[in-house]
Amino acid sequence: MNGHAGVSVGVVGLGYVGLPLALAFVDAGYDVTGVDVSTERIEQLRAGDSYIKDVPDDVVDNAVEDGFEPTANYDALGNVDAISICVPTPLRKSGQPDVSHVIDATNRLATVLPTDCVVILESTVYPGATEEVVVEHLATSGWTVGENIFVAFSPERIDPGNESYDVTDIPKVIGGVTDACGDRAVALYEPVFEQTVRVSGSAEAEFVKLLENTFRSVNIGLINELALTADRMNVDIWDVINAAATKPFGYMPFYPGPGLGGHCIPIDPQQLSWRAKQQGFETRFIDLADRINRGMPEHVVDRIGALLNEDGVALLNADILLLGVAYKPNVSDTRESPALDIIELLRSRGVNIEYHDPHVSNIETDSWEYESVPLNVERLNGCDCAVIITDHDAIDIETIVETAPRVFDSRNATAEFKQLKHVQRL
Repeated sequence: MNGHAGVSVGVVGLGYVGLPLALAFVDAGYDVTGVDVSTERIEQLRAGDSYIKDVPDDVVDNAVEDGFEPTANYDALGNVDAISICVPTPLRKSGQPDVSHVIDATNRLATVLPTDCVVILESTVYPGATEEVVVEHLATSGWTVGENIFVAFSPERIDPGNESYDVTDIPKVIGGVTDACGDRAVALYEPVFEQTVRVSGSAEAEFVKLLENTFRSVNIGLINELALTADRMNVDIWDVINAAATKPFGYMPFYPGPGLGGHCIPIDPQQLSWRAKQQGFETRFIDLADRINRGMPEHVVDRIGALLNEDGVALLNADILLLGVAYKPNVSDTRESPALDIIELLRSRGVNIEYHDPHVSNIETDSWEYESVPLNVERLNGCDCAVIITDHDAIDIETIVETAPRVFDSRNATAEFKQLKHVQRL
């Protein structure tokens, strides 16, 4: 494989990971077929339309003109040289990793794969899953890994909304089930990515992704606990962090917030924790950080209640305007967003809720649904408290501070207004 036309690649799962990867393969000169179970997605891509914010329509349109073939038919992968699997791997309510999508994709592929094809799993999984799931299911269909089929793991490392790094700018970690598998996978990715980083095996590559996000989860848990401590001591944690960040060595700033969200940080450490428990080992740092981070929405609601109480306003029947419900700034993704838990808690306490988010038109669960309302002076004036959950660039913080009777800020977006009595920060 050398990255020139004639090398054909399949990408299974055309979500926020698979679609950018497929387009990167196209840009590298590969012939690319993308498979997704959603016929709606396939129709959009064939029309040159993107459903992912970070991927412009014209990039999709140009890729289709260059031969990119979106399809819902796995049979279209019968002659490819390599396949990247980019399907969801959520957690079940029990905390057990759900690899059913990986199993389904592998079983479908097993019946159409050509000999000597390279299969690379990109979905985040627990250490050992590539061998336990992909290799075992391929073996059941008669394939011999390392001889007539080659399997590797390469974790996705995309950061949605981050304009500083294109998908190909991020070093590509690769670990093969065998040395030959690793060789094939590296050969596939080297023409596409600025840098490839090979590790000794697929389990090491799986662990890399879990380490990266466990590092973030644990450190966010630590700073959230310190924020709770500082609140009890009447200490401004934001001033503390900013001062500590001036040290040029031995310190890396993390910031407190209303809780963790997104597709990785709340989920990935739990995959590692679950796997460790299978081996009879307790991951105490991971579990403690998870408990602290999951408790932050309740702390936010308690602080809102305390702010209202200072002016003799009860939380019951209060009119609360939530600002930003996506899990991070400038994206539309609400997966695992702390806003969901905050809404649940406020509802349980009889609060009247509205929200504004320029990126999220509606938000819902099985039991409730809200639509984003316009942000205007009348609405800000009429609420009892405006609560900043996600500090999107498009949200006018100054107008909020000037207009709302009370503001609770979980993101330090109001730092320049910290002297105002009606504004409180986490």
